[in-house]
Amino acid sequence: MKNLLLQYKPFLLFLAKFLLTYILLTVIYQTYLNRFETEKNEVDSFSQWVAHQTQSVLTLFDTEVYTEAHPTEPSIKIIYKGQYISRIIEGCNALSVIILFVAFVVAFTGKLKQTLIFILIGSVIIHLLNIARIALLSIALYHYPEYEHLLHGVVFPLIIYGIVFLLWVIWVNKYSIHATTTAKK
Repeated sequence: MKNLLLQYKPFLLFLAKFLLTYILLTVIYQTYLNRFETEKNEVDSFSQWVAHQTQSVLTLFDTEVYTEAHPTEPSIKIIYKGQYISRIIEGCNALSVIILFVAFVVAFTGKLKQTLIFILIGSVIIHLLNIARIALLSIALYHYPEYEHLLHGVVFPLIIYGIVFLLWVIWVNKYSIHATTTAKK
């Protein structure tokens, strides 16, 4: 048993760091979300911020854009060219994706300063791409509403998760301790 533990020690350490980071950040995020009363259709502040940033991006394409609180559910409606085109709910703010990203980077440890900088830059990249994703999705839904399932359920999740995967590959191959040990061999 001891030999197995020693043999799989790197994997077990990775798994432990990943799970601990993911669980800790998820509990913090859930505590944050619990401050808002979904029964009263309250939308968390970060999702509101994402909605307003999306509105700002959409105004680059057309000035006839605004957001408003949804009257019967905890979401923010995006009105584009006079049409209710999409809504932003808590799951649209990409914080859960950022938590997953951070947990993976922490699990593949690197130098502390590099790790913190990469987490910060990667989180900002994910956030900005998420805003662009929602804006482009809104425009696409305005022009092609019949492709809602394909656009919202397939194409745009592939983009956001593809970028996260690319960031992970860059982290593992360039900045993690794993990258420095394999480069020395």
